[in-house]
Amino acid sequence: MEDRFADLGVIRRLLHDTQTWAFVGLANNPDRTAYDQARLLQQRGKTIIPVHPLAEPVLGEKGYPTLTDIPTPVDVVAVYRRSLHAPEAITQAITIHAKAVWLPLNVIDIPAARRAQAAGLDVVMDRCPAVEWALRR
Repeated sequence: MEDRFADLGVIRRLLHDTQTWAFVGLANNPDRTAYDQARLLQQRGKTIIPVHPLAEPVLGEKGYPTLTDIPTPVDVVAVYRRSLHAPEAITQAITIHAKAVWLPLNVIDIPAARRAQAAGLDVVMDRCPAVEWALRR
């Protein structure tokens, strides 16, 4: 893994200086990692936006079927789907002018991450927001 996808300054900035996180793959299923991570960030004052084909509400927030359906600006796109879905999520993140993408543990796509960086987005890959938050408290 390239160190540029785990830059501590970028991680710190995304955790502390951003407000709106869109969670691709977030459904109303408390047994899923995406649900836990979204809840944690919501408890820490972040606005979370569920993005899932079912577009169901999650954690009291309205869901959307795709990133491009979200009517408000998004700071961070967190991709909680298998790596094979990362390129499409990153394409949509670029399209909506998100500031960053966060690919959690085991979601890895270096070409897509490089494309996001080339488009001006910050990228964190193969890192857990909860772990990173705990390390920076």
